[in-house]
Amino acid sequence: MLKLAIIGLVCTTLIISILFQMSNNSILCRAPVLVSPGILPDTNSTKDDNIMSQQLKVDAVLHYATSRVIPQQTLDEIKVSFDILKSLTPCNFLVFGLGHDSFMWASINPRGTTLFLEEDPKWVKAVIKVVPFLRTNTVNYRTKLSDAEKLIEHYHKESDCSAKKSFLRGNHKCKLALDMLSNEVYDKEWDMIMIDGPKGYFDKAPGRMSAIYSAAVMARNRKGSGVTHIFLHDVDRNVEKVYAELFLCRKNLVKGVGRLWHFEIPPASNVTNDFC
Repeated sequence: MLKLAIIGLVCTTLIISILFQMSNNSILCRAPVLVSPGILPDTNSTKDDNIMSQQLKVDAVLHYATSRVIPQQTLDEIKVSFDILKSLTPCNFLVFGLGHDSFMWASINPRGTTLFLEEDPKWVKAVIKVVPFLRTNTVNYRTKLSDAEKLIEHYHKESDCSAKKSFLRGNHKCKLALDMLSNEVYDKEWDMIMIDGPKGYFDKAPGRMSAIYSAAVMARNRKGSGVTHIFLHDVDRNVEKVYAELFLCRKNLVKGVGRLWHFEIPPASNVTNDFC
């Protein structure tokens, strides 16, 4: 156990330190200060923001340096999302799954919104005890991994699941639609969505079918400019791979590293019944 703890400490410290060093500029990008002509910017406010950002960065390093666990993703996988988040921050970042790497993601986007969706309320309480500033919502999924094949049949038969309708809030007929989320999730436009949860490795687990479908709907409904970056982990598993190709689309896949796929999904430009 001691050996594993040492390995975890070294690996997590190296991951967070290497990522910080990879940035040419400060990892916690400075938000633009908008002022009227002839009026000097509030330097005290900017200074306070920088102090807060630097403190979060230090806290993140200390957190991972003293952790006994290794993040779910490898360094190469993390860097894919890291590079995009670094270029977009401050931004809206939605994460399916609350894990040992959550502090890291939140600390990179301190002036943006980083929201974690987690199915296990006990795990939420345990994590919040350690990192109380994380923003989390508990989600009660209505799917099971064992239903993955039947849910594809359901998608093809249920008109409220079609890309033509493509809505989540109040969509009770489509079993793949996450219709129980908070208003914040529905009302915000998410620049980045990471799917590294819910659990999807045993039959009674929720599986990631609804998360993948719902992320695709959010991306297609984007009203703002630009694409939605979606990162899907564990694509070595059959369900993740099949659902990704059905809803996120092979044509939108821009990068694959290890068990992570990165999609760039533009807003829907047509109203066809299919996602791809």
